[in-house]
Amino acid sequence: MAVLKLHKYGSPILREKALPVKKVDEEVKELVENMIETMYVEGGVGLAAPQVGVSKRIIVIDTEEEGVIVLINPVIIKREGESKEEEGCLSVPGIYSPVRRSSIVTVEAMDLNEKKIQITQEGFLAIALQHEIDHLDGYLFIDRLSPAKRLMIKDELKNIE
Repeated sequence: MAVLKLHKYGSPILREKALPVKKVDEEVKELVENMIETMYVEGGVGLAAPQVGVSKRIIVIDTEEEGVIVLINPVIIKREGESKEEEGCLSVPGIYSPVRRSSIVTVEAMDLNEKKIQITQEGFLAIALQHEIDHLDGYLFIDRLSPAKRLMIKDELKNIE
C-alpha cells in the first residue's frame, strides 16, 4: 500500500465531476487500498478519489461503527429530514463549519465485487456519505455555506491555495 498525495483547496481536480468506474479491476482495487491507507494516515473518516488526484467515482469511509465502506459509482437515491452538523475536510485543512444536510440518505452503488448494493444511513454516516459524494461532483463542504460565512473564511482559504 502507498500513501497518496492529498489535493487541497485550489486544485482543479476538486472542482471536476469524476468519471464513472466501468470495471473493478486490479488498478481500481489498488487505488481503493491506497485511498484507505491515505485516509488513515491523514486522520480522516472519509476520502473521495478526486482528493488524491484521480477522476473516478470512488469513495471510502470509516466511521468505526460500520468499519470500512467502499462505494463505487455511488448515487444518493433518497433523502429524508435535515441536520446541521460541523464538518471539516482533508482538502480544506483547518476550516470547520456547520453544514445543512439530509439526516437520512439511501445510496446505491457497486462494491469491489461489482455487486450492486443499497445502503440507508442516518446521523454521522449519512453526513459522511453526502460529503464524499459531493466530492465526486466537484463540490466542497464550503460551497454549502452561506455567502456571509464564505466571506468570513476567504482569507483562510487563500492560505490553503
